[in-house]
Amino acid sequence: MPVPEHVAIILDGNGRWAKSRGLPRVAGHKRGAEVVEDILVDARDLGIRYLTVYAFSTENWNRPEAEVTALMGILRTYLQTSIKKSMKNNVRCQVIGDRSKLSQDINEAIDELEEATRSNTGLTFTIAINYGGRDEITRAVRRLAARCSDPADTLQPADITEELLTEALDTGRAGLPDPDLLIRTCGEQRLSNFLLWQSAYTEFYYTDKAWPDFDKEELQKAIEAYGSRDRKYGGLKQS
Repeated sequence: MPVPEHVAIILDGNGRWAKSRGLPRVAGHKRGAEVVEDILVDARDLGIRYLTVYAFSTENWNRPEAEVTALMGILRTYLQTSIKKSMKNNVRCQVIGDRSKLSQDINEAIDELEEATRSNTGLTFTIAINYGGRDEITRAVRRLAARCSDPADTLQPADITEELLTEALDTGRAGLPDPDLLIRTCGEQRLSNFLLWQSAYTEFYYTDKAWPDFDKEELQKAIEAYGSRDRKYGGLKQS
């Protein structure tokens, strides 16, 4: 069975999972962070090389202040405890998104995690924080525009290609290939501004399970569904 090289996941349903159990929403987010650790190991064992998760979007700032504060607290704890686990499992960690809105201590924790795991050769784990697909594309275009207006750079607008724009995206700068498979949990069937450019030919898998209930069995189901697809990239299958 073909295994996708790069799997991206929209971690949906943490709050609904908690509410259905009479728990505060933050309990669902804490459980969701624990599941991420489990799925990292499962993905590695199944042969996946890149795993990217949508942890906090540019729109999530619009949630109640108390929930945003709680999410940032969970993120701080996760970043602080990830180095030891990542080194044990040979995982390379990195963050994509606009980090300018994150607090100094979170940025420092990200830098520390990325630097500590930079030489690891196993699965590459990417966390999208304060990330939005439209924002990412806008920032990439600005980078290329700045190059075009720089007298020391020979790049001209007519020279800009899909490949150059891809390289200017957060994922391109992080060395990530486009996702082969995108999973969304909790029954929702939309991209929600996640990896818009990169998902042009991505296969999608939707599950009714909320993220805190997602497990290795469900990941295997997603991979099996991926393996049954015929990816032609707009062409025709050769006879």
